[in-house]
Amino acid sequence: MAIGIDDVPRTEPAAGWAALRPLVLRLHFYAGVFVGPFLLVAALTGIAYVWTPQLEQAVYPQELHVPAAAGAVPLDQQVLVARGQVPDGKVIGVRPAPSATDTTQVIFDRPGLAPSYRYTVFVNPHDGQVRGALETYGSGQALPVRGWIDNLHRNLHLGDFGRLYSELAASWLWVITLAGLALWLGRRRRLRAVLLPSAGKPGRRRLRSWHGSAGLWIAAGLLFLSATGLTWSLHAGANVTDLRSSLDWTTPSVSASVRTPGDVGWQAARDATARAGLSGPVEIRPPSEGGYVVQQIGRSWPSRQDSMSVDPGTGQITGTLRFADYPLAAKLSRWGIDAHMGLLFGVANQIALTVLGVALICVVGWGYRMWWLRGRASFGRLPMRGAWRRIPGRVLAPVLVGVAVVAWFLPVFGVTLLGFLAVDCLLGLRGEVAR
Repeated sequence: MAIGIDDVPRTEPAAGWAALRPLVLRLHFYAGVFVGPFLLVAALTGIAYVWTPQLEQAVYPQELHVPAAAGAVPLDQQVLVARGQVPDGKVIGVRPAPSATDTTQVIFDRPGLAPSYRYTVFVNPHDGQVRGALETYGSGQALPVRGWIDNLHRNLHLGDFGRLYSELAASWLWVITLAGLALWLGRRRRLRAVLLPSAGKPGRRRLRSWHGSAGLWIAAGLLFLSATGLTWSLHAGANVTDLRSSLDWTTPSVSASVRTPGDVGWQAARDATARAGLSGPVEIRPPSEGGYVVQQIGRSWPSRQDSMSVDPGTGQITGTLRFADYPLAAKLSRWGIDAHMGLLFGVANQIALTVLGVALICVVGWGYRMWWLRGRASFGRLPMRGAWRRIPGRVLAPVLVGVAVVAWFLPVFGVTLLGFLAVDCLLGLRGEVAR
């Protein structure tokens, strides 16, 4: 991708790519310059986040692990012990120890917790002793260190206002990437010069080669991060949710409407689903108006997201939902989110995201360096203005319609695009644009 490619020459109206290239160049330049800092922050915090599973294991061994031993205390007794630690809390889930060296997590909702936070008591499954208690974050049960880094990446610890930073980065990343690809591939060069960076003498030409070649190799990954990141965003994310609902692409849930009098308890509910083939790790949600729901929580490949409902009165399984039966869109959403978080393919996924993040940091850095070398005296000169005037109406009209549709669906993109246009006009009026 090329921030600061050579000035656009003044030409007669042209058609096709020749007509659009100057406008794409200027859009890529403005987006790269102004969105670059947000991309850098997102990349750095994202790299930190993908390694938090290992960080959690190192920071919280007391809460997460126990010495291996034979036998186990029934889940109901473990939950009872945990309740004694949180008298003002309501149990909303239990994650039985998946192995002999893990703890059971009893999850509470309690007054005073921030949105998406829970309070979790960690119990030794072998003797029923409490190993610790911590606030946890989100459906992934992030412990404090991971929750802190998660919120740093998500909103810089600034709440919903801070989420605008990550939405801005995700909204523009795909635009910068596609524009950069078009500019790089639209140049007439040998294939090797397109795919591999130049080894020539230092300078702006070699920087452009590294910037473009690296951008080409990571383009698919950047588009993936942009698309999956937008699903979590504040404004565009709401539109994505509405679109999925209208197309019936939502993630299904197992029916848990059957309930007869009585309560067989946590252990009986887990035993019933285990006999039916629902292997761990799982989370058990308590009955409210319906029955127990036992949901697999494995996030690695192959995805283990099957769930079953259990009648609390009889202990009989009343419903089963297999991940294999999810709609394709729901499966893609699950896989995309888990891959974005570095969970789907384990360490290989983490390494790939780290390499992608470092490459993005380099591409943005090379872009800024090219801008600086373009005109040191004024911290970089801008590409020529007025490119849109040289685009024929038959080409410009559909482009404007497409941009309007995207701006409606991605509001942060639309607002900031108007901001770029305002800045461009102001710079033009002040006569600071390179001619």
